[in-house]
Amino acid sequence: MATVDLPSPRTRTASPEEALARDLAARVDGEVRFDAGSRAAYAVDASNYRQVPIGVVVPRSIDAGVEALAVCREHDVPVLSRGGGTSLAGQCCNAAVVIDWSKYCTRLVSVDADARTCVVEPGIKLDDLNAALPGPLIYGPKPATHVSCTLGGMIGNNSCGSTAQVFGKVADNVRRLEVLTYDGLRMWVGPTSEEEYAAIHAAGGRRAEIYRGLRAIASDHAALVAERFPDIPRRVSGYNLDDLVPGPDADGTGFDLARALVGSESTLVTVLHAELDLVTEARHTAMVVLGFDDVVAAARCVPAILPHAPHFLESIDRVIVEFERAKGVH
Repeated sequence: MATVDLPSPRTRTASPEEALARDLAARVDGEVRFDAGSRAAYAVDASNYRQVPIGVVVPRSIDAGVEALAVCREHDVPVLSRGGGTSLAGQCCNAAVVIDWSKYCTRLVSVDADARTCVVEPGIKLDDLNAALPGPLIYGPKPATHVSCTLGGMIGNNSCGSTAQVFGKVADNVRRLEVLTYDGLRMWVGPTSEEEYAAIHAAGGRRAEIYRGLRAIASDHAALVAERFPDIPRRVSGYNLDDLVPGPDADGTGFDLARALVGSESTLVTVLHAELDLVTEARHTAMVVLGFDDVVAAARCVPAILPHAPHFLESIDRVIVEFERAKGVH
């Protein structure tokens, strides 16, 4: 009888994505989603952009999110924080592991009514925060997506909204941030006085290394930042290098790392908690409606309106009105 040589059985090796998903599921307290449907759902935001993520993690706690980033670091894959998915320019779409904070990490941790501050987790929605705060305190910036946008997303985007002319951007309303670097350093950052900087420098370690590097950037480019950064109240593009360089009216607190990190959209750190400055809600309101022949005429009128310090300033054109009529809204 002839001998038949059969091939040796081969053991299937897990792909890098499968190994990553397995380790995340084993170590992270949360939902780990690598199926095609979940990846397709998280490939888009409120814009026309689309990038399919490697996978999605929905941590049940802040510490679980920290562990998820540690696993991703071990597998050398990028991470991207996501809130309500309301970004209009693809900011929360990337070929990365998306960490969705909006389902479980939604707590208002603490409120100091006397100091007019609060501490929040990144997944809390703006409207939910304002509803939970003791009156008359509210958080000032109010994007149009306030029903669904999260504070973490607002920090990543440096949002402002229709109240920007009175309350400013998110960077103007953040006291401190607890952040996590990709290499695992977890720390609170904010305004840093010379005494605080000296103490951080003396302590050594990775935090001191980061602060020294930032101080060098501020020192090397201070003149260029002062000369070239545009004086635009609603500027939210690029890194806030001007918040690392004390201006002529600086109060001696040195550079403000919390403000500098606002708007960086997960490219520098992951935000774990935020201490926010609160404002007092107006007791009485009134509305003025002005009509213009075209949008150019309306825009030219804005400089004359701003000295009156309106809390909201919105434009509604004919197209929006026609859409609302077609939908039966008004």
